[in-house]
Amino acid sequence: MTSDLRPNISTPYDTSPIENFISELQDAIDTGDVELFNKRFAKDILWGSPFAAIASGYEQIHSIHKQMFSSVTPMKGAAKYEAEHIRFVSEQVAIAYVRRISKIPNMSNSGIKPGSFDELALFVLVKENEQWWLAAAQHVPDRRDVYLK
Repeated sequence: MTSDLRPNISTPYDTSPIENFISELQDAIDTGDVELFNKRFAKDILWGSPFAAIASGYEQIHSIHKQMFSSVTPMKGAAKYEAEHIRFVSEQVAIAYVRRISKIPNMSNSGIKPGSFDELALFVLVKENEQWWLAAAQHVPDRRDVYLK
């Protein structure tokens, strides 16, 4: 198939609602607020962990996140969320690659939980009743240092 026959699937729309969603995740991490972090997760969310486990449904992932959030002291800037790509496949469906960087240069790592690592997530967001909801996410460890040499 020649590249002339390949369709462009994404459609241009305003990315600010998705950027706001990601900003809410950042605020939640910075303040240790699990309710804010999970605020816009759909009831039937699918959440794939970097270790190949899949949480199915809001109650399951919320319970996991409550345990995770309660095990650390929030430290502003200990992790940073960055949207690298946001694409819309329709007016109501967006996909986004979101990178979480666990250690910001020039910051003391004393408050960062051992075992923290950088990761990349693929988010699928759906607009329902004028609100964007996370329908699915898949997280993988960030190993660019190994594969993109």
